[in-house]
Amino acid sequence: MTKNESNIEQLSPEQSEDLLKTLKARFEKNRNRHQGVEWANVLAKLEAHNDKLWSLHEMERTGGEPDVVDYDAKTGEYIFYDCSAESPKGRRSICYDRAALDSRKEHKPQNNAIEMAAFMGIEVLTEEQYRELQKLGSFDLKTSSWVKTPANIRKLGGAIFCDCRYDTVFMYHNGAESYYAARGFRGSLRV
Repeated sequence: MTKNESNIEQLSPEQSEDLLKTLKARFEKNRNRHQGVEWANVLAKLEAHNDKLWSLHEMERTGGEPDVVDYDAKTGEYIFYDCSAESPKGRRSICYDRAALDSRKEHKPQNNAIEMAAFMGIEVLTEEQYRELQKLGSFDLKTSSWVKTPANIRKLGGAIFCDCRYDTVFMYHNGAESYYAARGFRGSLRV
């Protein structure tokens, strides 16, 4: 990877080709996630917005297994979510945001969900998006994922996360500064 003048990461042609092969294979294998969507159209959009490949690469590199889950007809954008069975391995053991990280006096985690997502150029899933994802398969049966926390909850020091147990999606709360080996975050990207 290299950086161009605008400080945006760029993949090498080989990295781009490998990523597109991976995305296509996952797309074909999981047709139930994007019924009525054709890979040729997704590919054309990715090729027209090459800058989004770096974000997808980061989603893939950190274990998210991104896949198309929807098409927004109003904007003409394809929507990718992290579709790994469990919360992405490369994004676990992190607290919710910078304020939470700074509030810890000792045993600080390496990072936080909000800043990692911003660096990657993706958005942390909302609770609603997380519930939509769960309609496409079984996710987070052993792990949990931070989700975008409403400002009123965050203002009081909390953050929310979700998982799926007993064939049911649960939303929970925790102090935003908490972190666990089995909790990460899932993201979305519009292309």
